[in-house]
Amino acid sequence: MEPTGERSERHVNTDDDPTEGAHMTEFGYTLSSEEFGPTELVDYAVEAEDRGYDFVSVSDHFHPWLESQGESPFVWNTLGAVARATDSVDVGVGVNCPIMRIHPVNVAQAAATTAAMLGDREFFFGVGTGEQLNEHVVGEHWPEHDVRLEMLAEAIDVMRSLWTGEQVSHHGEHYTVENARLFTLPENPPPVVVSAFGEQTAQAAGDLGDGLWSVGPQDDVAEAYESNGGDGPKLAQITVCCAETEDEAVSTAHEYWRQSALSGELNQLLPTPVHFEQATQMVSEEDVREGNTVTDQDPQTHIDLVEQCRDAGYDHIYFHQIGPDQEQFFEFYEEEVLPSF
Repeated sequence: MEPTGERSERHVNTDDDPTEGAHMTEFGYTLSSEEFGPTELVDYAVEAEDRGYDFVSVSDHFHPWLESQGESPFVWNTLGAVARATDSVDVGVGVNCPIMRIHPVNVAQAAATTAAMLGDREFFFGVGTGEQLNEHVVGEHWPEHDVRLEMLAEAIDVMRSLWTGEQVSHHGEHYTVENARLFTLPENPPPVVVSAFGEQTAQAAGDLGDGLWSVGPQDDVAEAYESNGGDGPKLAQITVCCAETEDEAVSTAHEYWRQSALSGELNQLLPTPVHFEQATQMVSEEDVREGNTVTDQDPQTHIDLVEQCRDAGYDHIYFHQIGPDQEQFFEFYEEEVLPSF
């Protein structure tokens, strides 16, 4: 992709008319706040914009999963710096949990300020039910998923009320707000994009949110979202490790991101990086090679996965490169993958 001063528009060509049957896909880049400090994240956001990416998304963690990842800057500081350092790229937080560690009143103010700093650019405000790794630090009981989903619904109502600019008081089942009013607001409230990895939460996202945030390709999740009225943007992250060889990619992914190979709900339930270190002792390099992380260095594998995400209905596809060598990813995708689109 060529650097551009304006947000690029990319269309996948069909065999006949390049506009017939095609839909616009926006491509993004993950700012991994578990692996990089805030200044590095801002630098990578600038580079992603220079290389023509449509949007960047930064993760929100209090802890990294693994000691080897090594970072966890406060996402709202990073977002403010990204807003000032870039000019045209859209920005998202993927995703924030507004139900426990930070009261939804404070999250609403943070999101409004970030959106105001971005001006007429899109701010994708991703929210989810969270992970104990990040939320238990305030000493509250970690509730089961259904309760967290109820809390998320109430938190979204609180935040949307505050984004009207009116004074808000709220006495709900989970949150109390007294005489709160936001004075710094964007021209339009940020779209709330709800994270979902299963059909139940995806249906809730269709009811609660302005969009869906997931990992790709999961067509059942996208279908569940749409079946309950969801008609907003659908974001899917693809996690890759680009390296000189597949063995090097597998080794890097195992060192920095092996928690992704854990099964079931462990990623939501383990409370500290120490517990993740213990749990991932059972994860081998072969598990990583056969898992969801793309370690194959054949460009066609990456192209096919993007196509699968598109076929599943995702219109915002963004890429997370594991490990310290981000330049390998930028060059590989610019030369070998994205020209296909």
